[in-house]
Amino acid sequence: MTENTRAATLQRITRETDIRLALVLDGGGKASVQTGIGFLDHMLTLFAVHGFFDLEITAQGDIEVDDHHTVEDVGICLGQALTRALGDKAGICRYGHAYVPMDETLARVCVDCSNRPFLYYQVEIKESKVGRFDVALAKEFFRALSLHAGLTLHVELLHGENSHHILEAIFKALGRALAVAIKPDPRVSGQLSSKGML
Repeated sequence: MTENTRAATLQRITRETDIRLALVLDGGGKASVQTGIGFLDHMLTLFAVHGFFDLEITAQGDIEVDDHHTVEDVGICLGQALTRALGDKAGICRYGHAYVPMDETLARVCVDCSNRPFLYYQVEIKESKVGRFDVALAKEFFRALSLHAGLTLHVELLHGENSHHILEAIFKALGRALAVAIKPDPRVSGQLSSKGML
């Protein structure tokens, strides 16, 4: 990594999880994700590939109890890594959005790197599980990410039926929207705010 690389590595250890994460914002979409939860690995890989982030995650959690702790703590770690990698957020576009279709599904994600965490999550999925993954945990992941990255995050399902397609479109849209929001803009001096700070 060069001196100007926007990147972060961290480790979070609790009585419930042990997570190691490395993130490079200006990467090539290389992902190595091993959380013990196959569907989450798949979703985070899609996030990295479609956002062109390099992402490495290894997680050990009490998944014999429930996947909740691991999913939430991975969201916490990814949010903290984003915060560290972006620094003071000077010079970035700040806002980004993406629409992603997948077959019958259309998802929209809008993001503001505002330092004001807020999650709007309007996603209705008929099934409670995709394989063994509890679809309700997706919202917990996005809540943790928003809180720890200081993101205003709006996640919406415009239409869709297949649970896998819905979550896949959302994670891809998150990657694409975030890639736009964190992109450097030469027109921006300091932080993009009329107040002069975020």
